Amino acid sequence: MSDLTKLTLAGARDALKKKDITSAELTGAYIAEVEAGAPLNAYVTVTAEKAMEMAKASDAKLAKGEGGSLEGLPLGIKDLFCTKDVLTTASSHILDGFHPPYESTVTANLWRDGAVMLGKLNNDEFAMGSSNETSYYGPVVNPWRRKGDATKLVPGGSSGGSSAAVAAKLCLAATATDTGGSIRQPAAFTGTVGIKPTYGRCSRWGIVAFASSLDQAGPIARDVRDAAIMLRSMAGHDEKDTTSVDRPVPDYEAALGQGVKGLKVGIPKEYRVDGMPAEIDALWSQGIEWLKVAGAEIKEVSLPYTKYALPTYYIVAPAECSSNLARYDGVRYGLRVEGRDITEMYEKTRAAGFGAEVRRRVLMGTYVLSAGYYDAYYLKAQKVRTLIARDFATAFADVDVLLTPTAPSAAFGIGEKTDDPLSMYLNDVFTVTVNLAGLPGISVPAGLSAEGLPLGLQLIGRTFDEETLLRAANAVEQAADFKAAPEAWWKA
Repeated sequence: MSDLTKLTLAGARDALKKKDITSAELTGAYIAEVEAGAPLNAYVTVTAEKAMEMAKASDAKLAKGEGGSLEGLPLGIKDLFCTKDVLTTASSHILDGFHPPYESTVTANLWRDGAVMLGKLNNDEFAMGSSNETSYYGPVVNPWRRKGDATKLVPGGSSGGSSAAVAAKLCLAATATDTGGSIRQPAAFTGTVGIKPTYGRCSRWGIVAFASSLDQAGPIARDVRDAAIMLRSMAGHDEKDTTSVDRPVPDYEAALGQGVKGLKVGIPKEYRVDGMPAEIDALWSQGIEWLKVAGAEIKEVSLPYTKYALPTYYIVAPAECSSNLARYDGVRYGLRVEGRDITEMYEKTRAAGFGAEVRRRVLMGTYVLSAGYYDAYYLKAQKVRTLIARDFATAFADVDVLLTPTAPSAAFGIGEKTDDPLSMYLNDVFTVTVNLAGLPGISVPAGLSAEGLPLGLQLIGRTFDEETLLRAANAVEQAADFKAAPEAWWKA
């Protein structure tokens, strides 16, 4: 591994500004790592030539003392973000050959600030999955392994390509999306930091939709500072997105040094679920102690409707996905399988183009929206969603942030849960509430399991209070002092 790729995003930014390195050198080192990292299957499209062009343009700006906040920094982009003239498939067969004629707002913001695109990162098909095993391009492999065990592990999902690429140092940081935990859970599985901002903080325009009232873009990075830097560039109001909120974007990085003295940290008693592994419970207790020692006040809070969060999510999300995915019909773009008439063409295209998990969720969603079931399922789920949000509002009247585990386990083996959808869905038990309530949440690596795998702690904040959330996350990060890294077995 090149020493250049060991630099954090903040470190590389500072080195470029001091002219200690060039973007071309840095980008070239990452392109070599991406090639060596092919066994991880993190990238579905590598844009090496485009990356070098962007790097040289950044070097020209830096030479003049100009450039944006991300000038010359090589990033990976989740394949859910439309990138102009660059293949964008949402890791689905049905979008074969789709080269968008436009750029998503989030990636446009990154290019505005000078970032360099290394390529498009693998994800669960249409972001539907918790393990990155549903991709048309095959599963992503977690760079971490259990002690003394060569079993290939999942990197979490749906943003598994993003988390694996950051953990394996195949990019400085990556864009990701979170519908029910798809930034935070893969961050926990790979020892990285992932932040899902408040709903409306980042534009959804140009991001392939899964569930429009839940989807939110955010970064996966190596540490809290890098995540704060990325989020500032990604966020902002966008007139093209009616759910985008028009309010100033703070300097998140500046908030990190403020500490947590005097902050009130809530511990939701309902998150102590039956069957929680002892090591997850112990890590949670350790996190509480770290924040207490740092000067925070710890308070138990109650979120009584948490127990209904998973069933609520798995009604609302499939309902929205069934509506959003109706546009993929083989007529205008992507895959087309010919039939005797237009109806048969629709049927054959969708049958061939969608994978099993996408078909399952479309069917679930169509069912709960159908006549006779809409009131019994979808309408009731929306009412419970309101009650879940109310629980959080009540809790945040008395505390500043909440602390919970991120995931109920460490990473599991590829194929271990593919035949058990319910077990797979339970991976999101600690994360879906945040999406249902539109709140910001962050996962920070905080320790290792008995098998030597990363475990994460999650912090949840008030709406549009990412600054306090990042302050608390920085305190956990400093206390945990997580230095472990995966061995580069994929290069052997």
